[in-house]
Amino acid sequence: MTAYSQKLLEYCDGYTYETFKADSKTVEACVFNLSQLGELCHIVDKSFSSSHPEIPWQEIYGLRNRIVHDYEGINLRLVWEIITGDIPPLLEALQKLI
Repeated sequence: MTAYSQKLLEYCDGYTYETFKADSKTVEACVFNLSQLGELCHIVDKSFSSSHPEIPWQEIYGLRNRIVHDYEGINLRLVWEIITGDIPPLLEALQKLI
């Protein structure tokens, strides 16, 4: 999970929301990595995820479902806010688990 989180931050390094939404390759790469994070959250052992409530397992999986089932309707502003606001603390929490 850390690799996907790191990629999201790397892909968007130096970007603003405006440059992000104008770069379709970066948008697609980020959406893919967010969906992969969700997939991994879904297969994490339930006892492990229960013992680490600092990771929003269900929310990440829920985002994956929204991405996979409504790709054309993805809210890029929300994706950007997740990458810039939620991924840095998520990555920090994940790194503490390692």
